[in-house]
Parts: sequence; C-alpha cells; structure tokens
Amino acid sequence: MRVRFVLAGLLITGTVSAAELPGPIVTVDWLTQNLDKVQVVQIHAPDLFTAQPQYKKDEKSGQTKLVDVGGHIPGALLIDPKKTRTERQIGDLKVKYMLPTATEFTQIVQASGIQAGKPIVLVSPGTSAAEFNDATRLYWQFKYYGEKNIAILDGGLAAWIQAGQKVESTPVTAQPGNWQVKGEDPSILATSDEVAAGKAQLVDARPFPMVFGYTKRDYVYDYGHIAGAKIFPPELHTIQKGLAHHLLSPEAYTKVFQAMGIDPNAPSITYCNSGHLSAGPWFVLHEMMGNANVKLYDGSLHEWTLEKRPLVSLIPH
Repeated sequence: MRVRFVLAGLLITGTVSAAELPGPIVTVDWLTQNLDKVQVVQIHAPDLFTAQPQYKKDEKSGQTKLVDVGGHIPGALLIDPKKTRTERQIGDLKVKYMLPTATEFTQIVQASGIQAGKPIVLVSPGTSAAEFNDATRLYWQFKYYGEKNIAILDGGLAAWIQAGQKVESTPVTAQPGNWQVKGEDPSILATSDEVAAGKAQLVDARPFPMVFGYTKRDYVYDYGHIAGAKIFPPELHTIQKGLAHHLLSPEAYTKVFQAMGIDPNAPSITYCNSGHLSAGPWFVLHEMMGNANVKLYDGSLHEWTLEKRPLVSLIPH
C-alpha cells in the first residue's frame, strides 16, 4: 500500500507493510491506520502510563482544552527513560548517562516487551522539547545498535489525544520480548578526541544561559560552551500546537539552522550536557535531512569537563 502524508508542509511517500515504516517520522493519521502493524513504545515515567488526560474549560471561549497528557495508546509498551542510560568507565573516569552496552540495552528492550521483526514507533508525552528528545535519544540508541525499522510519532501522546484518538489507563504487564542487537554503528557516535580535533561543526543543543555561562548543570564541572560551537537551543527543536510539540519540515529547519549559523550539510557533532538534548538536532540533521556525517557526542559536557577540557564562558565565575 502506497502512503502519502504531509508533515508540517513536507510531503512524504512510502510503501507500508507489516515490516516497513514510511520514514523516521509518522503522523497520528498514519499510526491510526497502521496501529496493528507496529509496536508502539511510550517513553516516559511509568505513572503517566496509567494516568488520565487532564482537560480544562477556557472561560473566555468556553472550549475544553487538553492541559496534561495521561494514559497510553491501545497496545502500547513502556520504557522508562531513566533506565535507558548507564555509567561507563572511560580511562580512569566514571561517566554517567552513557549509552548502555549491547548486553545491557538488549535487556532493557526485552524487558519492555519489544519483539524482533516488527516496526517500532516511539511515543513521548510530546508536551515539551525535552520530552521529544527522550524519544530521539532512545531512537539514536536503537539506531546505534542496528535497528532500522523505527520511527517517532510526531507530536507524541499529546498530538494523539488532541486528535481525539483513544487512550487507555489500565495497567499493562509486558511479556518478555525477543529483540536483539543487530550490530553497532560507530558512525553516529562521537568521542571527546573527535570533538577536540575540530574537523566537524559543533552544534550545542542547550539553552542560551548554559551556552553563555550564566548557569550549568551540577554534573558539568565548568561554565560555558566548547570553542567554536554553534547554538541550536531546545526552543527551536520543535513548534508547539496546542499542547503538542511538533517537528518542522526539513525546509523550515534549513532556514532556522542557517539563521543560527549552522550548515545543515556539513559534517557535524551535536552535544549538550549529557547527550540528551543533543539527540534532537542529531535526529533532524541525520535522519530527517539525510546528512550522513552527523554524530552525537554521548558523554557531552559531563565527559568533556570530567576530562578537564576547556570551555568558553561569557560570564566570569
């Protein structure tokens, strides 16, 4: 069956079968029509899985609006993002929030009930750029370990509920899955030495106050950014429609990147504090825009500053 749909002005055409997705993004309409052909995997805290959507009546318009998401898409599985990353030993240092080993990642995925050979659609709550990046981070980990049959639901659970689609709030006990690692793809993983070499465009995915050195996370041991980095802050990762945060078209992203001084076609490395927010621009550049020379710096500034490598801060401390 040939499927054609529009995502924020982008026409996407793909052949859909029980084992094929139209691309790295699916819409609510597509998922509604193909729900029985895929594995929906929601990526968020467990208590949200059995919650109820929250609505509020607008006093001026009299309309009822979604103000918080809850529940799960029928048949959905669950992965807690807090359990998808691990501590790794790198030289003499212990670096937190890293990509799990192949064995660890297989255990995480199988425990959620994911089966081999069936398309995976990742669904975040969809109410913020950070939640969107929970999905892109997990997507990147799947891609690193060889999974090609995977996509992200544009707008997440918020878009699903806003479209009037059904959610359930009953607890679900997942049966163990049989998904397996299919290999490793180092072409999408950057090391500290590669960042330091200066051969790739650096894209800092953090908020402006962190980039400029006003603030920092407690596990980043200095203020500021890596010298020469371009900025693509979280507020530019997605566009909000109602409660849901949606992706832009590649054409729109191109204009935004260029306005921020970022060449979307250049070899690039994305980074943030811990490899979370940086998954957003990696996904846009590598998956949506087809730039094969984009890597994510997994350890990001946590690892960089543990190694006592320099940062540039505009604010003295």
